[in-house]
Amino acid sequence: MSNLTVETAYGKVQGAQVDGLSVWKGIPYAKPPVGSLRFRAPELPESWEEVRDATSFGPVAPQAQRDIMEFLGNDISNMSEDCLYLNVWSPAADDKKRPVMVWIHGGAFIAGSGSSSWYDGASFAAQGDVVVVTINYRLGIFGFLHLGEIGGEEYATSSNCGIQDQVAALHWVQENIAAFGGDPNNVTVFGESAGAMSIGVLLGFPSAKGLFHKAILQSGAAANVHSAEKATHVASKLLEALDVDPGNLSKLEEIPVEKLIHVSSLAPMMSLGPIIDGVSLPQHPQEAIKAGAAKDISILIGTNKDEYNLFTVFDPEWKDADDDKIHALYEKTFGPLLPAIKSFFAQGKPLTQELFNKLVTVSIFTYPALQLADMQVAQGAPVWMYRFDWETSVFNGALKSAHALEIPFVWNNLDKENTERFTGQGTERQLVANQMHKAWINFARYGNPSADASVEWPAYETQNRSTMIFNVESKVENDPNATERMIWDQAAMLMKN
Repeated sequence: MSNLTVETAYGKVQGAQVDGLSVWKGIPYAKPPVGSLRFRAPELPESWEEVRDATSFGPVAPQAQRDIMEFLGNDISNMSEDCLYLNVWSPAADDKKRPVMVWIHGGAFIAGSGSSSWYDGASFAAQGDVVVVTINYRLGIFGFLHLGEIGGEEYATSSNCGIQDQVAALHWVQENIAAFGGDPNNVTVFGESAGAMSIGVLLGFPSAKGLFHKAILQSGAAANVHSAEKATHVASKLLEALDVDPGNLSKLEEIPVEKLIHVSSLAPMMSLGPIIDGVSLPQHPQEAIKAGAAKDISILIGTNKDEYNLFTVFDPEWKDADDDKIHALYEKTFGPLLPAIKSFFAQGKPLTQELFNKLVTVSIFTYPALQLADMQVAQGAPVWMYRFDWETSVFNGALKSAHALEIPFVWNNLDKENTERFTGQGTERQLVANQMHKAWINFARYGNPSADASVEWPAYETQNRSTMIFNVESKVENDPNATERMIWDQAAMLMKN
């Protein structure tokens, strides 16, 4: 048997040799979630007898076409509800027990896939001697429709199918990755945006316990979950739009995928995501983490300096917005906090898009990351904090250090399709990529991103809050987000009052 033909627990898979690496694509880790398995927890895949071809990616999860995701390299040309597949890059399928890195993609829980060219694991495998796994999981209405309060026991775990898919993939890794040259006892999960938010949930998700040992969270933490009450309200509205009687939920199994995607676009952004359903997720992950659920997990976490610029630059509502329009956008986003924002944060000056971007960046990304870091440190877990400050020159520099910009640097995939229109073509880009790529490899291998690195990166603690600032010349700063932290501490107090 060649090392491209690997025997998994469910059958043999035949991969391909690509530039000296072994690559397997489109391996099923669960049964197709179709028919009666739609809106149900994932089930183990069926076994197969013949050698399965694993040289092309499986279909991506059903999702709407979105310009911003296409800009970020997302390809939905091959899409199907039968989407629960994963991909593996390895130096070789041998018994070397290399560190394993499992990537959970972002996309606001409604878009993305593990097969984007930006997530090609070749550089990690070649330069880091690690095994890389990328996965698909159910998105949007298929992954996060909370039917438990409406449909009872039969739909008790419908709300978190997407997270349960991730858990199923991690179980597959535990069971099979040794045959691909990986060490199931040294698994690092890493992800960006909704992928990092997923990891924040997994840190407090009981069935994920013991399936991974380290975690890297890029622009996401453990704050993004919905209450069962809010999720039931969203589900009820979607059932109404689909003309499905709550007493006849089996009708959902017959509705065409396209219609489900179209109707789910009526739901507010980020309203379809992880839910505290009382079954698969008994409590808020932050509460579980505070209680020590992840005290044995080393964390590397960080954000980009100008996260929200990505969204307002592409938002037509901000184009040529006058003072009235800007005020309305602030009111829509911040509601009762607006008077405090005007007095404390704008200090009487006109509200601007720049301040809006800063405040949303703090509230959605920076503050939750700091909260998670503090929770883990309080449990005695090792934590490393970073901030990505390198700015792209595209769109006349308007994006700055925008959301998702760090991805091709982390993966060292600056030469992949579509990355240059985001990063530009500057030669200094590779200097940044070299540092980040190496730090992620070191963390996966040693649990310390600064092992054998040129710049010492102290662990994060609440006294100094040491943070690596990634740029052409990276450096460590103490508490670089102090202003943002204090701003949102004040905001939190105002919200309580």
